[in-house]
Amino acid sequence: MSLASKFTTSWRQDVPASIVVALVALPLCLGVALASGAPLFSGLISGIVGGIVIGMLSKSPLSVSGPAAGLTVIVLDAIQRLPSYEAFLLAVVLAGCIQLLFSVSRGGILSEFVPSSVITGMLAAIGLILILKQFPHAIGYDADPEGSFSFFQANGENTFSAIGHVLREQIVWGAAIIAAISLAFLFWWDHAKPKEGPLRFLPGPLVVVVGAVLINALFGMAAPDLQVQASHLVSVPVAAGLGEFIGLFTTPDFGQISNAAVWSTAVTLAIVASLESLLSVKAIDEIDPKRRTTDKNRELFAQGSGNIVAGLIGGLPVTSVIVRSSANVDANANSQLSTILHGCWLLLSVLLIPAILNLIPLSALAAVLIATGYKLTKPSLFTKRFKQGWTQFVPFVVTVGAILFTDLLEGIVIGLVVGFVFVIGRNFRPAIIFVQDGDSCMIRARRNLYFIHKYELQKELAKVPDNTHVLIDLSATSYVDIDNIDIINAFVRNAQFRNIGVIVRGDVGEQTASKIQAPRKEVVFA
Repeated sequence: MSLASKFTTSWRQDVPASIVVALVALPLCLGVALASGAPLFSGLISGIVGGIVIGMLSKSPLSVSGPAAGLTVIVLDAIQRLPSYEAFLLAVVLAGCIQLLFSVSRGGILSEFVPSSVITGMLAAIGLILILKQFPHAIGYDADPEGSFSFFQANGENTFSAIGHVLREQIVWGAAIIAAISLAFLFWWDHAKPKEGPLRFLPGPLVVVVGAVLINALFGMAAPDLQVQASHLVSVPVAAGLGEFIGLFTTPDFGQISNAAVWSTAVTLAIVASLESLLSVKAIDEIDPKRRTTDKNRELFAQGSGNIVAGLIGGLPVTSVIVRSSANVDANANSQLSTILHGCWLLLSVLLIPAILNLIPLSALAAVLIATGYKLTKPSLFTKRFKQGWTQFVPFVVTVGAILFTDLLEGIVIGLVVGFVFVIGRNFRPAIIFVQDGDSCMIRARRNLYFIHKYELQKELAKVPDNTHVLIDLSATSYVDIDNIDIINAFVRNAQFRNIGVIVRGDVGEQTASKIQAPRKEVVFA
């Protein structure tokens, strides 16, 4: 395929996808800013930077970055603790610089040690949270910011009690009708969308948003009691002109560079943002239809650069975000062009048509997020993990539950702990077997032997009686730790004093084999 043809294919897929991502990102950017106690415009700045700057620097084809719900608690605490918002922006810039150091030191490799059951559990949990958190917004509830994913809410409610409260007391019927129509259309469009012709590129969420604005206008004319009021609509800052728009940006206070609290905030943001970005990128690689693999160290470089830019112009810290990235995958994006364009749409929208954006009912955007959440947490995902056995299913379910009942970062830590327990447990299952038949014995390694297998190897070798022949079978291994080689060597040297014939078999590499000493003729490397 020619370069021009590849570009055309990518463009046709990525433009519609970028519109979908921009629609998903808009309320989340505002919600995260609100939940963080920051100016609303700071969330939009981070969404734009995450799209354009990180999109251009990252090698991830489908990951989308922006302000993250997982950082809201840290950001809120930092803004309240530091002398000013400008001092917080300096911490964001420093966090970006620290992330660049993480990239140079090859810290991205840490994400490769995360069990896949935890990754899929994180995706499923995000899907459930989207459904549960956005359902109240879909029927007119606005007490909890759309960007807040924590189980316990600032108003004293939690994820489940908020749903009950809304159903009892606070249904806005106009919003609920718009959400129901939007959801019905989105699920219908997934099955009815043409496979050929220009309509196949039409994003369902775009139709939903335009339709919601028209329905709400129709309510205003025909049924005023159903019309969704301003408190349930998107609320983007409206600037009177270019000068006022530029005035919405804020710069850091570099005079706080010696403030220890600024540095501690920067280190915390760098570590947490890097962890969330690496896990998000790895998760998106898992659901990429083309199964492409992202360079994690390059991703840390992109994220660090994005945080430096965001901090310099007044934005919140950015990370790779699963919700927007998942929407990008679901919209059939092909490359990072979708990420870049979504940032451009956000910028042009808040610059040119903020008044039009403020006509969009939040319930329509909630419907888009609910549909995205369902695709992340389909029942088939749970049955698939269950069929893979308890060692996969338990960490998966624990991760889902932990994220659902705490918040994203705490839940991931709990899931990782449980996942690693199962990984360690699998490695502590017997790696070596001993069999004896008369005066013939066999010791067989069933997998690679590492430091943790020293005791097991010594125990099995100790079972070999005097005056016998023993086969030490390493044919199932590709690596034997030097400590285990020393144990085998010690046994071989001692064998001549116990009248034991030894045969060591296995292709464990010339370097390893050469280190196993053979003091008697009975020892053969097969």
